Amino acid sequence: MAAERAAFLMTECDQEVFTFASHFSRRVEASFTAGQVSTDGGALLLRQAGRKIGLLRRVASCFTDLRSPLLVQHQLGEMLSQRIYGLALGYDDLNDHEQLHHDPLMALLAGRRKLEDPLAGKSTLSRLELPGGSKRYHKIDYAPAKIDVLLCDLFIAAHSEAPEQIVLDLDATDIPLYGHQPERFFHGYYDSYCYLPLYILADDQLLCARLRPANIDGAAGALNEVKRIVARLRTKWPKVRIVLRGDSGFCREELMDWCEAAENHVDFLFGLARNSRLQKIVGKQMYEARRLHGETGKAARFFAEFDYQTHKSWARARRAAVIREVLLPAGRDGEPHQGTNVPVRLSALDGRNEGQSTAAVPVGAGLYAG
Repeated sequence: MAAERAAFLMTECDQEVFTFASHFSRRVEASFTAGQVSTDGGALLLRQAGRKIGLLRRVASCFTDLRSPLLVQHQLGEMLSQRIYGLALGYDDLNDHEQLHHDPLMALLAGRRKLEDPLAGKSTLSRLELPGGSKRYHKIDYAPAKIDVLLCDLFIAAHSEAPEQIVLDLDATDIPLYGHQPERFFHGYYDSYCYLPLYILADDQLLCARLRPANIDGAAGALNEVKRIVARLRTKWPKVRIVLRGDSGFCREELMDWCEAAENHVDFLFGLARNSRLQKIVGKQMYEARRLHGETGKAARFFAEFDYQTHKSWARARRAAVIREVLLPAGRDGEPHQGTNVPVRLSALDGRNEGQSTAAVPVGAGLYAG
C-alpha cells in the first residue's frame, strides 16, 4: 500500500503556472486560470527551441523584401513566424489566419511587440507563397540555394561530433490538389491530381524538400540533390560514411552509377521492384518459407543474395538481397494471410570489391519492394 501511495505521489502534478522566455518587457506564463484560454500552448516550447538555434532568423535571411519600409505594417520576420508556427500547429490553410491574426498567442509567437495589434491576414501572407508574380504586388522573394544550405547546416550543427555513418532516405510522395493549380497532373499510382515532391531526410531531419509536378519519374532530380547534400556534408566531415536508401522508385542507373564511382564513395540500398525473373530466382526460398510456415504455424523468414542485372537499363550486375517472410497465420478460410511478402533489396554496402560479403545489408531493414 505504501509503495502504491508513493507511486501516486510521484505522478501527481499540482503546478499551476509555467514560465517561458519573456516577450520584450512582458512575462510569458502558461496557466489554467486566464480569461482567454488557448489550446496551442505547446507552441511556446517550439518558440524556445527555435530561439535556441535561431531558426526563424536564419530562415528570414533567405528572403528578400523589396517593399517600401515606410509603408510596411507587417515585417517579413513576423510574417514568416506567423506562417511557420501556423503550419506547425496544424493551420496549413491560409484562410485559417483570418481568425489567427487576432490571436494574442500567435502574435507572441510571431514576435509582435503589441499583442493587441492584428497580424497579417491571408491576403498579405499569400505574398510569401506566390513569388515571381506581379512586381507591383509580389515584392517578397526567396533564394532556394540559401534554404538548401540552411537545411544541411542545421543538420550539421545538431551533431557535437562527426557521426560514423549518415543514412540519407529518399522519398517521393503526393500532395493532393483540389483546384486548377499550375502544373497539375493526374498520377495513376495515387489515383488523384497531385504534386510529387521529393524529400531527403537523415534520421528525422529534413535535408531537401523539392516541389515537383506529378508527370515525372519519382527519382527525377534526385541525383542533383544527392550530389549537393553529399558535397555539403563532406566539407564538414570528409571521412563520414554515407548510405543512400530508398524504395524501388529510386533504383535507377544514374544514381547507382554515381554512387559506385570511386571519387564519390557512397553506398546505397534500394528496393527492387518484383518481376518474373526475380520470382524464378527466389522460387526455392518462397517455397521453403511457405512450407515451414505451414508446418509450424509460426513466422518464417529466409534470406538469399545473388548478382542481378536488367536486360537493358543497367550497365553492370549488382548484388541483390532477398528476404522471404511469412509473418501471419492463415485466415479462417484456410487461405494464406496478406502478411506474406517478398522484399528484394539491391545493395552496394561494403560490396564494391570482388569477394566482399554483404554483412551490412541489415541496415536496410524496412525497405520493401512492392
